[in-house]
Amino acid sequence: MVYAYVRVSTKSQARDGNSLEEQKLRILEKYPEAVIISESMSGAAFRPEFERLLFLLQQGDRLAVTKLDRFCRTAKEGLEHLDMLISKGVEIEIFNYGLFNNTPTGKLLVTTLLAFAEFERSLIIERTSEGKAIAKKHANYREGRPSPYSPAQLAHAIELKPDYSYKQIEEMTGISKSTLIRAINKKKE
Repeated sequence: MVYAYVRVSTKSQARDGNSLEEQKLRILEKYPEAVIISESMSGAAFRPEFERLLFLLQQGDRLAVTKLDRFCRTAKEGLEHLDMLISKGVEIEIFNYGLFNNTPTGKLLVTTLLAFAEFERSLIIERTSEGKAIAKKHANYREGRPSPYSPAQLAHAIELKPDYSYKQIEEMTGISKSTLIRAINKKKE
């Protein structure tokens, strides 16, 4: 039996051929009969569908994945999963690298590839942290998502507070109670 695992970190991810639809198409081109397990979850988080798939796989099955980073994010995690699957008699095919099996060459190749995948992830985290540190030096830096409300909209909602309840203000302006409370507290500072 051929099983396939497809994953995106976010539901809207659609870059570099990584969307769920593109991954599924690539799998089905090669294995039209494949049972595809998909999820929208960070590779660094617990992946319930992936864990379910690991349990389903049996001797003689093949697990197909389009890219190594869809399968795992660290060398340690990847080696644990690969060792467990290979010892169960499951073949692992990662489209951009090939078929992994229980040979010394296969183990060497996968160990090397997993180390590079982890290295790449570490570089991404490092570059993101460096960019964030540079951005924090700017006077108008604000961490997190940008506010959907302008300072004028928040000021107007604050002005309404003495005469209206939070619920009434939310109905009039669309600004939630929690957002309004944060704006009031920030103004007090």
